[in-house]
Amino acid sequence: MDQDGRRATAHVPGEFVHRADPADIIPTGWTRLRPERFSVSAHWPAAHPFFSPPAGDRHDPLLVAETIRQATMLVAHAELGVPVEDQFVMWGLHYTADTEALAVDGLSSDITLDVVCDELGNRGGRLGNLRTTVVLTREGRHLGTGGALARSTSVEAYRRIRGERMAALGRPVPLIPGVAPHLVGREDSRDVVLAPGTRPGQWRLRVNTGHTTLFRRPNDHVPGMMLLEAARQAAAMTIGADGYLPTGMDVSFSRYAELDSPCWIEAEVVPTSDPSVDTVRIEGRQDGRSVFVSTLTSPSRSLAVAVGALDSRRAG
Repeated sequence: MDQDGRRATAHVPGEFVHRADPADIIPTGWTRLRPERFSVSAHWPAAHPFFSPPAGDRHDPLLVAETIRQATMLVAHAELGVPVEDQFVMWGLHYTADTEALAVDGLSSDITLDVVCDELGNRGGRLGNLRTTVVLTREGRHLGTGGALARSTSVEAYRRIRGERMAALGRPVPLIPGVAPHLVGREDSRDVVLAPGTRPGQWRLRVNTGHTTLFRRPNDHVPGMMLLEAARQAAAMTIGADGYLPTGMDVSFSRYAELDSPCWIEAEVVPTSDPSVDTVRIEGRQDGRSVFVSTLTSPSRSLAVAVGALDSRRAG
């Protein structure tokens, strides 16, 4: 207990955030402030094999999404009574981040999250649905806001829901050739999650079950984080921007993405009245049905090019 009688914990077990590798565990501790409000401390890795700075001088914005995801699961397991063996599925996640606050140099990598559980849905005396609102700060400076909508399901209920799909658990998936890494802001081909599609603006999801970050354990469906990365890579291909920084993301999932059927990723630029941002809508479709829809926003590439050209003329 701290001096106000609040319980503070400084060790986060991997099972609370569904991560086995300590390098992938982002939260470092938590404090329960009120029955449905928590303070979560976190640390962003200076170097990570997957969450590396895409623009060199800015942290990967998907760290914001992953931090929100892990903090939501941490609170659910550690404080709200969700058993660690339950299946925990994200059905929605969103964030907006301050581009300047994502700077790598000159700031600490320690992050603080204010987590509020807005909606608690109980089924049979146990937590079922959980909606969180999260505010992130860094050295007292606003970093971003976001939230998640999640659902926990007992092992028995999950097996009934998934039925014969459980046979896919741990089954190898043929790894198809991907697009060139530099086209999607990656250096390593193992991190590429898109393969060429059949028409412009479309790609096939490239599922690598051996990827230790995206597939943190054997699974019977495609993990949500892989779909978020697919959305990011599709947006980068659509905008054509080096070091693509999605400082805003809003994604909703409608069904599981299965491992044994092609999942097609489709992207289109969304016209907006704000010239300072680019907006891309991405949808994942499988067997003719929507799996997820995501909208990503980023600082406008055309505006940045125009400003750069103006600066060059002034310098000349």
